[in-house]
Amino acid sequence: MVSSAARSRLQELRETLLTLHKALLESERIGYEQAIGPIPSPGYFLKLVTTDPWFAWLRPLSQLIVALDEVLDAPEPPTGDTVAHLVQQVRNLLVASEEGDGFPRSYFEALQRDPDVVFAHAGVAARVRSGG
Repeated sequence: MVSSAARSRLQELRETLLTLHKALLESERIGYEQAIGPIPSPGYFLKLVTTDPWFAWLRPLSQLIVALDEVLDAPEPPTGDTVAHLVQQVRNLLVASEEGDGFPRSYFEALQRDPDVVFAHAGVAARVRSGG
């Protein structure tokens, strides 16, 4: 079992990931609108985020946040192994790469073009370094 302090750290990690996710969504929205045209409504934007290939690279981050939510919402407190596993998943996912494709490449590009993404990444990195 983990202490309430560990649960709090996991919650803080989730919050920093949400901040990063929001910054990435906004950055991608701007790029999409520049390339394709205005997004007419928040509902249409949600549909794009969940179904359009433009935003597909963000789904692993969305799924990781959902996994954190499930652990935090579970009736039983997470084990230390569960917390360590989730923190490692964050570390593994948030690796930017100029080479290749998929999440690492798109994440690299977002970090290069948008200071808000850089600041949000720094927040997650600090949380991960502290163990969650």
